[in-house]
Amino acid sequence: MIFSQDYHRSVEDVQTIIKYAKLDHNNLTETAQVIYYPNAESIANMGNLKLLEVDDHILQQIKEHKSVSFKGALNEKVVICTESRTYEVKEAEISNSLLLVPQLKLAQATSRSPIKSPKGGVNTSLDSSTEEIEGTEESINEVERKYVVKICHDYYECRQVKPKYRKIIDLLRLTRYAGPENEHLVDRSLLFRFKQLLDTVQCSKDEFHEGLRKYRAIEIEDRIRMLSNEYEYRAMCLMLALMAENSWQLDEIDKAVTIEALDGIIPYEIVDRIFDVYTTKSERLEDRFRYREDLVCSLYAERLLQQGLKFQIGEFLTTWQSSLPDGFKVDEKYLRGIGIIDREGAVPCVRELKEVDLPNNLLIRLTKLFQVKAQWNLEQIEPYIECFTTPTLGVTAILAKYTRSLVVDGVRVYVSKH
Repeated sequence: MIFSQDYHRSVEDVQTIIKYAKLDHNNLTETAQVIYYPNAESIANMGNLKLLEVDDHILQQIKEHKSVSFKGALNEKVVICTESRTYEVKEAEISNSLLLVPQLKLAQATSRSPIKSPKGGVNTSLDSSTEEIEGTEESINEVERKYVVKICHDYYECRQVKPKYRKIIDLLRLTRYAGPENEHLVDRSLLFRFKQLLDTVQCSKDEFHEGLRKYRAIEIEDRIRMLSNEYEYRAMCLMLALMAENSWQLDEIDKAVTIEALDGIIPYEIVDRIFDVYTTKSERLEDRFRYREDLVCSLYAERLLQQGLKFQIGEFLTTWQSSLPDGFKVDEKYLRGIGIIDREGAVPCVRELKEVDLPNNLLIRLTKLFQVKAQWNLEQIEPYIECFTTPTLGVTAILAKYTRSLVVDGVRVYVSKH
């Protein structure tokens, strides 16, 4: 029963309504809840209240009093971030009006004894109605007032998405670290502390740490910085050269010796951070490390690839291998996200194509990719599309929706729809 707040229902009023509605008292509880529409003041006070539908993960984070925050600039879609996940937020309409009534009780909570049905047993529903039984004792003896605080016609739903790392690149590439001798050229007002950047980038804290590692961003003098390509390459060359000088095997790199050997050449803080990014713990020796082959090979490949130029594949692979220290072996998979191999042309070639330089809009990015190459197989195009995937929408589903697929020489390839 829903009424204006100016009207007050009594027990007698409720009993009269039950009688006219021909409800069986055996299907009712002792307490009736009368719902009142909000007045103008209540509507004004609750005007900013919104409904948000969350999954079990977000709900558990809230129950455990962990961080759950909204992120988004004026020109960005809003996301919700927990400590480990990122969700896109979208507005959805409700077909019927939804009344928000705090502390509204369910059937069992309004009865001081089990609800008996006429045929015996416990009836947990208030929805059933039967012809009134003459002489039945009236059961309603208490009326509780419940107030509608808001009438909702829409709500916000969440959909888990990949972290939006692009802002890390866009913000940090403006102040790349190129050595202490070039710091006077950097605008210090454009530098970000860890928390400032975390609050700006649309991703969770755990994903943010992974993003910094992915793009090899490090903390220098309490500011998050990316290294210039030239400086990072020079620093790594000096660090890798110590392997031969000290006759180290690939999995016996000594961090302390590395830092000490480069003292006065590269700042301690830089060597320490770069070392952590490019190495993993040795599985054979305690307190020793091993350089990550994928990161080292990718760094050297980036150095060789130049924008706008093509390299004959055989010559490129030979040059790439010869530039690496002993023990490292090139693999085409290490070009993932930084360059592509085009075997469809008259002369197979390698060219630069960095994922971080492509448009951040899916459709515009696909247009750009098909301008670079008319047809792609899944392995080639995947690193440039996977940032748009979700837990329920993979790369193949995106390609099925926005491209045409063909089978050429037994291999499935994707071409532009237009």
